[in-house]
Formats: sequence, C-alpha cells, structure tokens
Amino acid sequence: MKLMSLSPSKQKTGRLFFIDFTRGIVMVLMAWDHVSGFWNRYHQGGEGVMGTARPFISTSWFLSRFITHYCAPTFIFLAGTVLALSTLKRIERGESGFRISIRMIIRGVLLLVFEYLIVSPAFETGAYYFGVIACIGVCFMIFSIARKLPTSMIFGASLLTILNHSFLDLSFIPNYTWWGHYLRVIIHEPNFQWPPFTGLYPIIPWIGVMGLGWTFGQLLSGYDSEQIRYLERPLKITGISALALFFIVRGMNGFGNLLPRNGVSLVDWLYVSKYPPSLSFLLWTLGGMCFMMALGLRLQDRVNFERGISGAIIIFGRTALFFYLTHLWIYRLRLPGTPPLFYLPMTPTIGLWLIGLFVLYHLCSRYYLLKRRYPKSLLQYI
Repeated sequence: MKLMSLSPSKQKTGRLFFIDFTRGIVMVLMAWDHVSGFWNRYHQGGEGVMGTARPFISTSWFLSRFITHYCAPTFIFLAGTVLALSTLKRIERGESGFRISIRMIIRGVLLLVFEYLIVSPAFETGAYYFGVIACIGVCFMIFSIARKLPTSMIFGASLLTILNHSFLDLSFIPNYTWWGHYLRVIIHEPNFQWPPFTGLYPIIPWIGVMGLGWTFGQLLSGYDSEQIRYLERPLKITGISALALFFIVRGMNGFGNLLPRNGVSLVDWLYVSKYPPSLSFLLWTLGGMCFMMALGLRLQDRVNFERGISGAIIIFGRTALFFYLTHLWIYRLRLPGTPPLFYLPMTPTIGLWLIGLFVLYHLCSRYYLLKRRYPKSLLQYI
C-alpha cells in the first residue's frame, strides 16, 4: 500500500466504526487489568522493570494479566490514528496549521493534568508518576511539530525507534539527582526507584507506536467507506506476519527480547518485557490489534452492530478517555470498614469487573450524548 501525505482528500471515509470497536475492546480489557490490580492479590505486573523472575503463581493467573497487554499498544497506536484523521478534517475545514498545532498542545497539556490530578492518585503511585496518559500527552505535543514531516519520514523514524530503542544510552544524564533520574524515566528508563519521580511509559519507544498509528491514519484518509472494507484481508495478513515474527524473535532469544526466554513453557514464551516494550511484546500485541480491527470491519456492516454487546463496546471506544479516567475511581471504591489489604479471588473479581462495566456503559452513553450536544465545549478534549 502506498503511503500518502496528510492533505485534504476528496474521498470521505465517514465514521470508522472498526476503530471505535477495537478501542472499545481494549478498554474492556484495561478495566479487567485495573480492577484485578485493585482487588486481586495475585494479579501481578511490572514485566520488565521487575527483572526476569515470574511473579505469577499459576498459568491461569499469568494469562489473566497477559491478555491485558493489548491495551497500551492499541490505545497509543489508535491515538495516533485518530489524531491524523482529526487533523485531516480540520485541514479540510480550512483551519490554519497554527491553530491545529495549538490544539494538539492543549490536548497534551490537559492529558498531563489528568495524569497528575486524577490518574496518579487513583493508583497511589506518587504525585509525579509518568503513566500512559502522560506519555500520550507529551507525544501529542511532539506531533504538533512532527506532523509537518513527510509521512514516509515519520513511518521510518517510528520503525527505527521501535527496533533500536534498546541501544539508547542515557548515561550522559545524571542519575544521582531527582531531575536527572526523572528525565531518564520519562525518556526511556521506567522504574519506581526514586518516589515520587516514577513512571512506566517512557516516551521512547511509545512515540514510535503512535507514529505507526499516525501513518495508518493517513493511509485511511485516502480511502472511501467502500475501499476501507477491503482492508480486512491486509489487516489479517499483517497480524499473521507480526505473530510469525514474534515466534522467530522469541525463538532466537536475542535481539528484541529485553526479558530473555528461560525455558520452553507457555509462560516462558509469553513472559515478555512491557516496561519498556520490547520488540517481541509489540509484535504480539500490535499483531493482535490487527485481528481486532479486521473483526470490527467484518462486523460493522451487520444490522445490529451498534446494539447489544458490540454497541456497548463501540460506546466505550468513542469515549475512551472518559472511560479511562472514570473506571479507575469506580473500581477502587471500597465499602466502609473494608480492611485496606482485603483482596478477592478471581471469580468475585470477574463479577466486580462486569458490574463496573454495566455502570460505565450508562455513564459513557450519557457522556457521549452530552459531548455531541456541546461539540465546541471543553468536553471535546475528553
């Protein structure tokens, strides 16, 4: 497929339901990850920053965490896709490049505010935790300038970042001062060694993932609704290729594996580094994302696609940021008198997850209607 530059297109793509559907799926998985983290004593994380030891007591507990790995890569990739598509629409409406860049910067700053005032207190990670929302915010601000580059350059730089970030040497930044340590955390070295200056989602290589999403958004901008339907097969081929490369990279157990494979069991093969994301991690998760998008394309022409379970998933995808900010505080709520170290086993945790999704569906539905009623209000940034 030929990469296209971001310029006004004569073809209209309309609403891309398969993107909403894909983003909605990972929001549901993200909710499971976080409710498990709040309520489940055996739901462990930290793949990468915690070293090579596997902190899971069984394969089932490991898989309950592993299925949530699709969330961050898909969330960030599609943030780049939607950013490219929304930028195109503003260009078509005649907005100046300056206003478009300022809007990206405002969105980025707001995401940083949300991270430090809403997300960090929910996770109790310290006032300056640099999480996924902060990472996306900084990437938006970078793209306020980088968007002017040719698509091919953004695509190439993104691939180089993903492939070679493990060789990045930040030793020139002092690690014995709080600001030097925090700067290294933000750029490429996630850890919790110097609270409250902690973080798990460094800009590098995640900006490379957003760059790939931006490239995909520009590709979509040249297609009309009918042509987009034919992307199902290329997406499946891309997904299969990514998974095949995963097994090659993981099997060689060298380049692309920040956490080496120590055996041949299922857990050994799938226990890959997320913090920071290794090449093997991104091959698996972005490959899976391609299958989710292909499924969305297959389902979106069905009459009842926007009803029932798929309709709820689409609503979650359309209100992804609102969902994210809201679900953290819903799932961390505890009844008065509940001991602080009270944890549920897996089955009750699943029930709590489903109840939370029911509540979130009604909140997100009402928020979506409110946002459509006031499209020029501050709600446009959430």
